[in-house]
Amino acid sequence: MIGLGLRRAYLYALLVILFSGAISVSAKEYHTQLLVVGGGASGTTAAIQASRMGVKTLIIEETEWLGGMLTSAGVAAIDGNHQMPSGLWAEFRQKLYDYYGGPKAVETGWVSNTLFEPSVGNKKLKELAQNSNLTIWYKTEWRNITRSGSKWTVEAYVKGKRTIVTADLIIDATELGDVMGFLKIPYRVGMDSKFDTGESFAPEKANNIIQDLTYVVVLKDFGKNADKTIAKPIGYNPQEFDCCCDVTDPSADASHKRSIDCNQMITYGKLPNNKYMINWPKCGNDIYLNIIELSKKDREAALKEAKLHSLRFIYHLQTKLGFKHLGIADDEFPTADKLPMIAYHREARRLDGKVTLTVNDVAAPYQQKTSLYRTGIAIGDYPIDHHHLKNPEAPQIDFINIKVPSYNIPLGALIPKNADGIIVAEKSVSVTNIVAGASRLQPVVLTIGQAAGALAAVAIKNNQQPAQVNIREVQTALLESKAYLMPFIDVKPDDKDFVVMQKIGATGILKGAGIPYKWANQTWFYPEQPVNEYTLIEGFKSFYPVMTDLFPSGKLVTAGFATKLLSAVSKTDINLSAVSTIINERISRQNVTGETVLSRRALSILIDHFLNPFAQEIDFNGSPKLK
Repeated sequence: MIGLGLRRAYLYALLVILFSGAISVSAKEYHTQLLVVGGGASGTTAAIQASRMGVKTLIIEETEWLGGMLTSAGVAAIDGNHQMPSGLWAEFRQKLYDYYGGPKAVETGWVSNTLFEPSVGNKKLKELAQNSNLTIWYKTEWRNITRSGSKWTVEAYVKGKRTIVTADLIIDATELGDVMGFLKIPYRVGMDSKFDTGESFAPEKANNIIQDLTYVVVLKDFGKNADKTIAKPIGYNPQEFDCCCDVTDPSADASHKRSIDCNQMITYGKLPNNKYMINWPKCGNDIYLNIIELSKKDREAALKEAKLHSLRFIYHLQTKLGFKHLGIADDEFPTADKLPMIAYHREARRLDGKVTLTVNDVAAPYQQKTSLYRTGIAIGDYPIDHHHLKNPEAPQIDFINIKVPSYNIPLGALIPKNADGIIVAEKSVSVTNIVAGASRLQPVVLTIGQAAGALAAVAIKNNQQPAQVNIREVQTALLESKAYLMPFIDVKPDDKDFVVMQKIGATGILKGAGIPYKWANQTWFYPEQPVNEYTLIEGFKSFYPVMTDLFPSGKLVTAGFATKLLSAVSKTDINLSAVSTIINERISRQNVTGETVLSRRALSILIDHFLNPFAQEIDFNGSPKLK
């Protein structure tokens, strides 16, 4: 009997092995050039950009929506970049304008110039994503990623069915940087030490404290006589929400009068069609949870508390503040509880990249040892905005009053320092914790994603690793898509010379003037203003190490001076007639003499035409590569 039992056990084990092997062999296989893991804000734009550049692209997304924090998390109020409609951000916004009836139709809440229903945002992103080179798998989970040679193999479950995906290149566009975490690519979590980053505002010791997260709720006005009060949530304590009607501007100085207004608070995130985004920090539904490095199961358990906390706040709004006619919208999210599919994460793992953008680079880009601004691929103008009100252990740093101008993100922040075959996007790019308070905002993440897609396409087409690409080739692809490299508020994509001024700005020969300004920081190019000789020569010296014996003064640059300078740098005989011809062809018909004062626009056109400095390859620090 024992022998028979052993034989049966052996046969059973053999059948299990054979059956498992059959499943493995019969698993569906799929090959793509580019795999984008995560269909959030950056994953969507990355895939659209790469596929438009001819690359076969696949997105795998756990929910049934595109857009991540903009849609699936319910943060349907765009913060920043209103005056800088860069690339796919502009295309998405235009679709919202067309749907709702123009810019004024989406200026419904005071927190933003562009607010929309999350379900509409999802539909518009899906329209943008219609492309023969782009495939999207919804309700898809990845469980394993391996690399052999130059190929990635990913085990994915599409609506529960196992599929093996092979890809040449991967973009980690997950909400928390989960792919690089799984692959053990070096990253940082929490606050940096000032001694590591050189940022005077940072704490002395690094820690693992991240920003508060929020489980957003979208409410709907059901009419003044309606009573949509939810059941009293477990643990509700009205004192926890006592200060929720404080709408005082946190960036105002101490002498600013405190403002308490419950109606103003509730209209913070008012959406079209009488809906309200509830994403409120002061005694609201922010909560401190650091779940970044937890397992999926533990994250889900922790987020139940975040969801419950938001329901407590909704109950408070309905009962204590009298907004009982505002109920949870029943026509937004395809979930049983009608809440968003995911939480809004303000912070994630941050890559240890080829370069790391610090607040010093943001505050004074032209005064650093490196010239990271030259490698810019995404732009932002929102202040350094951190949410730490719910964590008493967080250092008391006045982030919002760290004054900076608008800025750009360097390409090297998307590329791991020592790992091939992968690009990192979303909120996980290589920036310091302080900078992450600004780079986390939606339009910045959208443009980071577009840049990741352009980088991937260039690398794949040239059979290169991301770290090997010509940075200028990636930037050129972005400019062709009407995306900004430099955050010049006064040069729009519909300007006929937009590309030229972006290129010259990205060399540093002509620099922008940056200022902190309220909640939308600025950098100005001043295209119609002149420049003096000394400033122009200094700009040239930063890009052309060897200069001629020109002796600049403080006089404004004239056509005569520009002609001499262009001749000296190009080492060719450029005469005033040639300069005059370009000005007449490209700017306006005019009588150009040696004493004609030139604008920065004219100088940009002339420098680009005669010298083409943008064609000079640069490294990830922004330095020209020696030939």
